[in-house]
Amino acid sequence: MAAVLPNAAPSTSLPGLARALMQAGRLSVQQAEALQKKSLTEKLPFIDAVLASGTLDASTLASFCAETYGYPLIDLACLNLDVLPPKAIDGKLMYTQRVVALAKRGNKMSVAISDPTNTQALDQIKFQTESTVEPVIVAHDALLKLLAALSKSAEQSINELAGEEQDIQFAEDDNPATTAAADQAASEVEDAPIVRFLNKMLMDAVNMGASDLHFEPFEKFYRIRFRVDGVLIEHAQPPISIKEKLVSRIKVLAKLDISEKRIPQDGRMRLIVSPTKTIDLRISTLPTLFGEKTVMRILDATQAQMGIDALGYDPDQKALLLDAIHRPYGMVLVTGPTGSGKTVSLYTCLNVINKPGINISTAEDPAEINLPGVNQVNVNDKAGLTFPVALKSFLRQDPDIIMVGEIRDLETADIAIKAAQTGHMVFSTLHTNDAPSTLTRLMNMGVAPFNIASSVILITAQRLARRLCICKQPVDISPDLLIKAGFKPEELDGSWKPYGPVGCERCNGGGYKGRVGIYQIMPITPAIEALILASGNSMQIAAQSEAEGVKSLRQSGLVKVKSGLTSLEEVLGCTNE
Repeated sequence: MAAVLPNAAPSTSLPGLARALMQAGRLSVQQAEALQKKSLTEKLPFIDAVLASGTLDASTLASFCAETYGYPLIDLACLNLDVLPPKAIDGKLMYTQRVVALAKRGNKMSVAISDPTNTQALDQIKFQTESTVEPVIVAHDALLKLLAALSKSAEQSINELAGEEQDIQFAEDDNPATTAAADQAASEVEDAPIVRFLNKMLMDAVNMGASDLHFEPFEKFYRIRFRVDGVLIEHAQPPISIKEKLVSRIKVLAKLDISEKRIPQDGRMRLIVSPTKTIDLRISTLPTLFGEKTVMRILDATQAQMGIDALGYDPDQKALLLDAIHRPYGMVLVTGPTGSGKTVSLYTCLNVINKPGINISTAEDPAEINLPGVNQVNVNDKAGLTFPVALKSFLRQDPDIIMVGEIRDLETADIAIKAAQTGHMVFSTLHTNDAPSTLTRLMNMGVAPFNIASSVILITAQRLARRLCICKQPVDISPDLLIKAGFKPEELDGSWKPYGPVGCERCNGGGYKGRVGIYQIMPITPAIEALILASGNSMQIAAQSEAEGVKSLRQSGLVKVKSGLTSLEEVLGCTNE
């Protein structure tokens, strides 16, 4: 290492780092001035010229700077890039001054820098962020690599994720005012990579048979998950910086207010996949800590046209249901949790009886499946169009069949029951665990037992279990476990074996493909009517229905296990007994 010549006078134009290296004997005056000349000629920062000359390596120079200026030294190779505070420093400042924010606590910010004499950069950060800057020394080559990695813009990342343009389009709104407003909003958020990325997510979801898409913002990352066969799976993690543009794009398509981010919003849009296939999407936004979470539910109208045989009813259950829906008046209730297929079941029933000579009206919040020939009304509480208001209007519209999306309160229940008692067939849903508890739920809402007994003719409770893929294989399950699950000893005669999931390319290794319905169909017989009139509880009603041969959800599920449609684990997971 050359020593500083004692009779040499260093130039006052040398940068601070050069003078520090000279004072420490790491550079001579001649070396420092030569490197400074190279820096000016080639328009390089002085630190780049030093390292390019080979006089010092990046690690040695970083150690020198940390020791000389009293700043901490860290190894960027040990740093988790996911924990870096996003957008803490303006991007232009970060790349031109070559600094990276490592952490931010309150008004203090730790900043990685390789040249601590670059006070201009530190001052600019302090001014721009109004923070106290705490420099941290890092090796210059490692800092350049980190900046190169961070310089891969969100647009580049989203371009890679979006792939090629998808051949899809969205249906236009018939309302000129709404369309004009949407076009104006679209011009504000139009971004080709975002558009392509959203289109790809939608097509991926349709091709995978997903029922819902979840766009979820978190503090450090952004996640997109699909619900396929009832299970949420992570599909993509795009750059977190696109979250606002992506939500705005969805809001534009759903005709929502892109400027409103403080309250939840609901909307819908229609995806034209091909000239013969159109899919409706129901949109829900929800403000969270780190941005708006958006859920899109795929509503495929073709599901309601598959026919009742495709839903998985046992032959005796199908006969009871068809008999009930073809009655001239009465009430049929479908119960189950959210996502259990209640809407598809109701629309399948409506499709069965949807004939030119029948007037069908539905009130929903919102209408999920567009069914030609059915008069569908979207409930709008803000505008005063509630379920009771819609039902009262229906009764003045000469209806034959009325469908109420959900019975939520006593007023809705009363009007629906009166409609069923006065010559109309009424379909509706309730959120209860099984068929017997539906009757006690109506009683708890305040409906008189007499009205329930004289109007309700059938209740169906349902769940959706994942259907085993064709790659399924027989599994050995002990007889004790099968009996504990609900099988009778005489059923374990060796004529059948339970199947379990294996996994193949068709089911993406999961072992399941599609879903199958599990049903409890309970007709209201004279004996059950007597229990209702006596204000019997759900346990008494369940015992009577079982005595009359009504299968519980668990028993119906075990039939599916016996036939090899699903696994025992699935049935145990979605039924309770």
